Amino acid sequence: MMRKFLRCLLIICLVGIFLPQNADAKLFDKIHAKNLEDEVILENNELAETTTQAVEIEKTEDNASLRDKLQNVYHLEVDKYDRPEYLLREVLTHKCKEESVMDNWHIWGAYNGYADMGIEDNGDFDSRYVGNAHNIGFDGFLKNNNGDFRIMMGFPSPSKRNYAQTLFSDVYIATNKIPHHRLQIGHYRPQVGMEGGSSAYTLSFLGRSQIARNFGTARRLGGRIKGDYSFIDYDLGLYSSDTFFENWFSGPEFISWVNLKPLAKLDEKKYGKLKIGGGIDVGKRENNFFVSGAYIGYEYKRLIAEFEWANANGYNGYYGESRKHATGFYTTIGYMLTKKLQILACYDQFTPDKEFRENKKREITFGLNYFIKGQALRLILNYAFCQNDTAKDSHKIMIGAQILI
Repeated sequence: MMRKFLRCLLIICLVGIFLPQNADAKLFDKIHAKNLEDEVILENNELAETTTQAVEIEKTEDNASLRDKLQNVYHLEVDKYDRPEYLLREVLTHKCKEESVMDNWHIWGAYNGYADMGIEDNGDFDSRYVGNAHNIGFDGFLKNNNGDFRIMMGFPSPSKRNYAQTLFSDVYIATNKIPHHRLQIGHYRPQVGMEGGSSAYTLSFLGRSQIARNFGTARRLGGRIKGDYSFIDYDLGLYSSDTFFENWFSGPEFISWVNLKPLAKLDEKKYGKLKIGGGIDVGKRENNFFVSGAYIGYEYKRLIAEFEWANANGYNGYYGESRKHATGFYTTIGYMLTKKLQILACYDQFTPDKEFRENKKREITFGLNYFIKGQALRLILNYAFCQNDTAKDSHKIMIGAQILI
């Protein structure tokens, strides 16, 4: 079943990429590109961010000097923080010739990491609170919005997996030829939860929430269909339940997420933006697993507030498969004190095994983000307090930075 689905999806992607372009389709491309550019809250994954980067690439003169491009970097002003921006995008983007099927390609690098302040740890702080991501990538975009692809390599922190299993993060092809839809096939991070499917370079804090760390954020091989309309967007995908290339096909896995946007047609400055979402992750690896979740997020001027809950009867996340029944939630509130300085607070609770009542882990995190150049150049300060029912309380202060070139 899954092989037939992936074969059909691959054929659709390839047809969409190489199908001749007519006048109506060209008109749609312009409209769709404008919609993507104006969208403030994008889908929380790297695939949507890649599309936006292609739309936003400025058409510079071929004879523009390197000095001029570097001056543009110095004067770069970014007022949207929900997607990655690259400092050297203009310098490292190559505009292809007119006769080429490709419009442009872009080489980039990214770093997100932190150092502890050296505060004495009084207990066993959750070692899964990690905020290090190091990637280099190659993105290619075909003409007329026919399609795009990405090859991204990651250099994660040491783990039990070998280097080859974690080297290639994203390897995919995609097409946007169907109105309001995006089709992808390859290896990437699926939408298991709102934050669990987010890019590491758009997170509010250095580390993900506990439900995201345990249930989501693991990349898989498969295909997906994403839809985006005014009042609803959705993400439906069928995958191999294998993660990190440990096996070729461990079993089927279906992952879905749907967001409702009830205020989409109202004045954003007056009413703000509201997103209500939910989804499931169901499949089989060595054992059956089922994860369900719900999300609500609201933005109003400089204020952001979000809440996410998830429940798992077994799960297949970043740290491997588990048969345990677990649950958790987090709530975050943030406020932009200035155009560049943001203050945040988060309460995060996780129960790793519901058979034992007194084994909850609670994390209270306070954060400051200073967006020098949006997400392209960001300074980060986090204080996290961990309260564990089965261990001593502990805390950390972390100073971090994010650089996207």
